[in-house]
Amino acid sequence: MSNNVEDTFQVIDEITETLEMKLQEPYLECLTISLPFLYTGELPEELDDLQIKKIEKSTKDFRIDEMDKEIIRKATQLALLKAMKDTTQQQHVMTPDTVAMVIGYLVQKLTNKSEKLRLFDPACGVGNLLTAVLNQLKMEIESYGSEVDPTLVQLALANANLQKNSIEFFHQDSLRPFLLEPVDVIISDLPVGYYPDDIQASNYELNIEESHAYSHHLFIEQSINYTKAGGYLVFVIPSFLFTSEYADQLHTYLHKVAHIVGVLELPESMFKNERNQKSILILQKKDEDTTPPKQVLMAKLPSFKNVQATEQVLAKINHWFKEEGY
Repeated sequence: MSNNVEDTFQVIDEITETLEMKLQEPYLECLTISLPFLYTGELPEELDDLQIKKIEKSTKDFRIDEMDKEIIRKATQLALLKAMKDTTQQQHVMTPDTVAMVIGYLVQKLTNKSEKLRLFDPACGVGNLLTAVLNQLKMEIESYGSEVDPTLVQLALANANLQKNSIEFFHQDSLRPFLLEPVDVIISDLPVGYYPDDIQASNYELNIEESHAYSHHLFIEQSINYTKAGGYLVFVIPSFLFTSEYADQLHTYLHKVAHIVGVLELPESMFKNERNQKSILILQKKDEDTTPPKQVLMAKLPSFKNVQATEQVLAKINHWFKEEGY
């Protein structure tokens, strides 16, 4: 078979639909079987000979070991998007590829003098953002991801294994303590909403006494806790983060523990309405040797379909990194 995204997706889709029909399970659940099958060769015992032959025919010329990581990731992403198209759950929404590419580019710029890197996504979902960034970086990397949803963490593990990315996953509530030493860089598309566990939230400075705390505020504090002094954090944030209720509390906390390195506003065309708009926030955890940037990186990204405008903004961002000594 040809080594492209569409053909690879077709193989994954055919296997998953065969399992869906036989097992009478949702497409998303069947992906937790079809994706690992591509590297283990193991299928459920419930399948009959006809279904096994159908799957064998689909994978006859499929050579996972010879395939490019990004082709595998994008084909897997298409299958996951198909599985999630009807979901309304926030944790089942993937970070768009264009945003993942920008985050990977920023991590490259922030760490280009490093030979080794420890990278963590505390809200990794199916691992698309984490693997997209890993596939862009050239240095030696230890990577970690955490996800509370059991189905999503299974898919994240399969996603990483298919791409031969070595990632250690935590299946837990990411706002509880980790058995993890602080890392160099944290990336995350922050979960937005209220955190229901008031007892656990009471351990955080950004807790709210009179109501449930905001999970996106607590994720920022938790991420700071697990970042090395001088390390970086790159978040996808709701654009209302610094204007919403309790924003003053968040701003005071960040002023104490971190330097705001930059804020990049994502294209308006990516979002249905103003309430859904998002930006990228870049922080550096304070240390004795760190200083804030001479000028905070501020940019409004144009539609990624406008290649010329995008190149112009990237040129300005590159110039900023050069001027700041990265």
